[in-house]
Amino acid sequence: MTDAPTGQGSSPEPQLTHLDAEGRVRMVDVGDKAVTTRTATAEGIFRTRPDVVTMVAGDSLGKADVLATARLAGIGAAKKTSELIPLCHQIPLNSVKVSFDLDEEAGEIHVQATAKTTGRTGVEMEALTAVSVAGLTLHDMVKAVDPLATMDGVRLAAKTGGKRGDWTRESEKATGNDDDEVTRANTGPAALDSGRSGVVVVSSTAAAHGHREDTTGPAIEGWLFERGFSPVEVHVVADADIATAVTEHVRRSPAVLFTTGGTGVAPDDRTPEATAPHLELELPGVAEAMRARGLAATPTAAMSRGLAGFAGRTLVANLPGSTGGVRDGLAVLDDLLEHLLDVHAHGGGHR
Repeated sequence: MTDAPTGQGSSPEPQLTHLDAEGRVRMVDVGDKAVTTRTATAEGIFRTRPDVVTMVAGDSLGKADVLATARLAGIGAAKKTSELIPLCHQIPLNSVKVSFDLDEEAGEIHVQATAKTTGRTGVEMEALTAVSVAGLTLHDMVKAVDPLATMDGVRLAAKTGGKRGDWTRESEKATGNDDDEVTRANTGPAALDSGRSGVVVVSSTAAAHGHREDTTGPAIEGWLFERGFSPVEVHVVADADIATAVTEHVRRSPAVLFTTGGTGVAPDDRTPEATAPHLELELPGVAEAMRARGLAATPTAAMSRGLAGFAGRTLVANLPGSTGGVRDGLAVLDDLLEHLLDVHAHGGGHR
């Protein structure tokens, strides 16, 4: 991978190295690179129900040993990465290690893979492929008891070797694409992934059926990205499906779950009813503050029945379906979000 041309005193601009000067796809020529020992570690989180993780731990799902099967699948996938991803080089792997950390209380299986080679190009894609396929295998093994399981947050965690040396996500030392084909999916604060995931559920029958474009979900998504949340998912559902959607995403235990829409008094406004059964710790003051903020400009804000609180370790907040209501709700949360998450998760005290 070559650096972009730069002017005097300027820093190199990141480029897509798999495109030539005419914009055509190419395979990067690594013939002139140094042969070094290179490693890469990738990670991801398989989310399911706590009882399913207990079954996996006890090997009581009725199929073959779940973790052993997923481990073998991940190792095998790393060895076939160049066959699966078109522009990856065929490289000799010195080793591939796949490990699992089970969190039965949270209903999560943390998957990690480390690949190692001695060669002219890195093994980031091999490690990422191993984690991805190990997660897919976990899904295959548990789908009979939990078809709603998901594999989230697959990402590069660390790498060593090559021209740029060592890199870790935590140290935030990466400055862009380098000779070892590190790809950053996002720019800005979200690219420096804090590991805190967010989910936005939009309750709108019209938007779900394609009759109008939703703008509230992307607005909340951008707000969360700016505050370092990643990954962030946006789901648009019909009003009748809001209870199912909230139940599914609460079970996955994201750091935050924000809903928009369905908080009014129309017959199909059922978001508060979908939220209430999951709240173990209600935050009525937060909900009232969001209503009060809207009342300053819109008297109908008093009609909002939105709730706020914690469902397990997930902060849940119902925002109105209007862009102004979302803006007001986020303005209130902007002053409270970090403190709420810190105190609830760690007992961080008042600041």
